[in-house]
Amino acid sequence: MTAEAGPPQGRILAMIPAHDEAPRIGPVVSSAARLVPVLVVDDGSGDETAAVAERAGARVIRQTPNQGKGAALRTGFRVALAEGAEAVVTLDADGQHDPAELPGFLAAAARLEAAGTPAELIVGRRDFRHMPPLRRLSNGLGTLALSAAVGRWIDDNQSGYRWVGRRLMTATLDSTESGFGFEVEMIAICLREGWRIEWLPIPVLALRIGYRYFHAEGENDGDEAEVDLSGPYASVTLTF
Repeated sequence: MTAEAGPPQGRILAMIPAHDEAPRIGPVVSSAARLVPVLVVDDGSGDETAAVAERAGARVIRQTPNQGKGAALRTGFRVALAEGAEAVVTLDADGQHDPAELPGFLAAAARLEAAGTPAELIVGRRDFRHMPPLRRLSNGLGTLALSAAVGRWIDDNQSGYRWVGRRLMTATLDSTESGFGFEVEMIAICLREGWRIEWLPIPVLALRIGYRYFHAEGENDGDEAEVDLSGPYASVTLTF
């Protein structure tokens, strides 16, 4: 793993995990960088993802070989924690998350902090009605499965657009979940620890069919749901 450029400045970062997103990541980074410093974790890309992200204004961490989205997020969390970040806002590199929504996450976090009820996790809640039918079914089933497992309604368990606080970043570092389920695991950790989760409505600009990035190369895209809220950290695997 190698780092490019200097450390991100400020207490809040936009963090973008990316794998082979050279055609799409540039506008995401440039839009986000107008609002907050941007850290991109290039997860073993075989294209020009890192170079495009750097030109657009991001600091880039290169992680090789490809290890999966969960591993890429933990790599970014370690950097953010080491450099004193209060929180990060994670978003996808493919353009489905609008960087213009970043101020909404910052405002929601500030509002909750001022009210004395700070959230450790603020999840962007997507409108499933605007998704293709297969993706709508997948996300709906995932929501039902996790909600049943944890005994409370979870509005959106798979959205990658989210505010992640410092305590939660720290609590995830021992996780071994490398793929898509890592984002569900964050929710389970908050539930186990009694940390507040908030939901923020967001638009979805675009959706690619498939999960080319979300799993490390060679991982099975088959689906299962498993939730364990016990032990030193919560373990969740959820795919559909």
